[in-house]
Amino acid sequence: MNTIVGTYECKVDAKGRLMMPAPLKKQLTASLQDGFVLKRSVFQSCLELYPMVEWDAMMKKINKLNRFVKKNNDFIRRFTAGVKVVEVDALGRLLVPKDLVTFASISKDVVFSSAVNIVEIWDKDLYEKSISGEDMDFADLAEEVMGNINDDEDGIS
Repeated sequence: MNTIVGTYECKVDAKGRLMMPAPLKKQLTASLQDGFVLKRSVFQSCLELYPMVEWDAMMKKINKLNRFVKKNNDFIRRFTAGVKVVEVDALGRLLVPKDLVTFASISKDVVFSSAVNIVEIWDKDLYEKSISGEDMDFADLAEEVMGNINDDEDGIS
């Protein structure tokens, strides 16, 4: 798994094309040949860009679900709804299909935000709201999610 780092801003054109920021493109060089999967986020009004190798790893996990369990089948359908295979063109642009532009309410300014091994693509205003902390206290969230994890030998979580 490659960790992707950074938050980058760009503009979307009238056709839904995003110019992939150079530092992000450089980090994803190995994935440019294989392409990407673009999908709706499960929890937010943003898109998730999976390098194909990461998507394949996710599909291996999902493929272990028993499809004769209705909840599993429903989950798979919803998780893969709107999924598109996309590529970065020769000019470094990523074409976001119109249905996904609509889902993420992308208008003009866009944020690419690293999320460990994938990239979230946000409308800039929605991204700013999501990180502003209006509906949650990040310190409390960090303690709840990470507070009991200390598996490093150096004592730093």
